[in-house]
Amino acid sequence: MMKLLWYHLSFFVIYFIYSLVYGTDAGIYYIEASSIWDDWFINFRTGTKFISFFAAPFIQLGLSYSSMMLVFAWMGYIGFVYAYLYFKENIPINVIVFGRFDLLTLLLFLPNMHFWTASLGKGSMIFMGLMLFTFAVKYPQKRVIPLIIGGFFIYMVRPHVMLFVLVGVMVGILFGKGKTSIGIKLLVIVASLGFLVAASSSILAVAKLENSENVVDDFEDFTQASASRLESSADSGVSMSNYALPLKLFTFWFRPLFIDSPGLVGQFSSIENLIYLLLFAKIMNMRFVRFILKAPYMVKMSAIVFLLSSFALTFVMSNLGIIMRQKSMVMYFGFFVIYYFLGLEKWKYLEKMKQKNISIPEAV
Repeated sequence: MMKLLWYHLSFFVIYFIYSLVYGTDAGIYYIEASSIWDDWFINFRTGTKFISFFAAPFIQLGLSYSSMMLVFAWMGYIGFVYAYLYFKENIPINVIVFGRFDLLTLLLFLPNMHFWTASLGKGSMIFMGLMLFTFAVKYPQKRVIPLIIGGFFIYMVRPHVMLFVLVGVMVGILFGKGKTSIGIKLLVIVASLGFLVAASSSILAVAKLENSENVVDDFEDFTQASASRLESSADSGVSMSNYALPLKLFTFWFRPLFIDSPGLVGQFSSIENLIYLLLFAKIMNMRFVRFILKAPYMVKMSAIVFLLSSFALTFVMSNLGIIMRQKSMVMYFGFFVIYYFLGLEKWKYLEKMKQKNISIPEAV
């Protein structure tokens, strides 16, 4: 984890220099947070305003732009710490992929994940919130504080993502295998439903649907308008609105892929996307289908969060640069499902070898 800390800090330095050279949202957040102190509490709202609200007191204490970047980079690192705990607690077996690489180490050191979680902005804060909440939800009665803190940051940064997470929790608890007591299941489901009802207006407000009389039709109009705006906002725009759903999901998960990479960052992202593609190829079999039908609730929860988030974001994302940033908050849920499946496959293999008294190769 110390190596991971220094690795993450190196991306803080890279992003800091990148923001000075090219200009990024981080500078805009800092400027806005520096000017809102007189009306500070008015900015206690979900979405972009919350970043400025959170940063303003630190700036009033004298923190510079680089210091605020470091504060948010630290939050991103906390997310990786809890991602490690989330994986390791549920999958205590090491998985080797591509012949020689430890899968968890590979996942924790993916550069695109660090680049977008090492700066002043939504990425680092929501990643920390997601990993805190996911770690805590396995034992909610024992981990109330990280559950509340994680849920708070998810909701304040992206209320609609909180919707996906809570739906995933409810589906996972209802249909996944596990030792969770009926009382805890009922408590989590009732609390989740209560929160969704109370926060429904904020969630719908993300798409400006809080006063809508026809949510479905108005949401379609919103997604089409958003997709067109993002498609024309940069050279990396892609016409996803005309894609079939499988192609939309493929674009969101695995593009850019070299030939359509926007700049140097896109080339590095293409290498990472190729790794994603190879990892997902490992679950393209009937064994995985049988596994997911009987999977524990943490796996089903992760799968639902991953699929729901991906499905929703594909309708509004039409810019590869923004896609690279947005998917960093949901990919670990997909990776968790893959990791659990491969870990179970390895465990079955080891048990089979033991029963046959066959020596196990050290590289396995």
